[in-house]
Amino acid sequence: MSEPKLPSRSALGSLIFLSRWLQAPLYLGLIIAQAVYVYRFLVELGHLIGFALLGHAAPASVAAKDTETIVMLTVLGLIDVVMIANLLIMVIVGGYETFVSRLNLQGHPDQPEWLSHVNAGILKVKLATALIGISSIHLLKTFINAGDASTTDKMILWQVVIHVTFVASAIALAWIDRLTFKPADKGH
Repeated sequence: MSEPKLPSRSALGSLIFLSRWLQAPLYLGLIIAQAVYVYRFLVELGHLIGFALLGHAAPASVAAKDTETIVMLTVLGLIDVVMIANLLIMVIVGGYETFVSRLNLQGHPDQPEWLSHVNAGILKVKLATALIGISSIHLLKTFINAGDASTTDKMILWQVVIHVTFVASAIALAWIDRLTFKPADKGH
């Protein structure tokens, strides 16, 4: 037989449980940030098309270089925007599903595969690997610009250190997640 719940205790528990909805505006804000990234992507894509096909001036986001390098740096910038947008989607969808409310997408043809087994640990590992990808692109852009006066050896060193830190952190998070959520051994 279970103990009757006190009304104040039940009300407090309900309030605490309802407080998860305070995160919903945060996810809506991230959706707006996603729209900003779509806009930036389209602007940069327009600059690339204007430069490559119409002979316009090089995009402002890259220093004066040969045509191939300008196109490559601009494309890397576009990839960077896409990776950040992917990171936002993981946070928005995964975070909302994990911490606020179920999205009830079972059976939906567009349900992301990873969403069916998402938890806070898996979400952290996915975010860490996305950050590694973003950091890799920034590091590659820095290496390409290594000869520029604005790119110092100290700046390159710090970007490498930060990138290696991201990699080590992702490995540590994956290892901790594996230890924490280790599946039970199956009998032979």
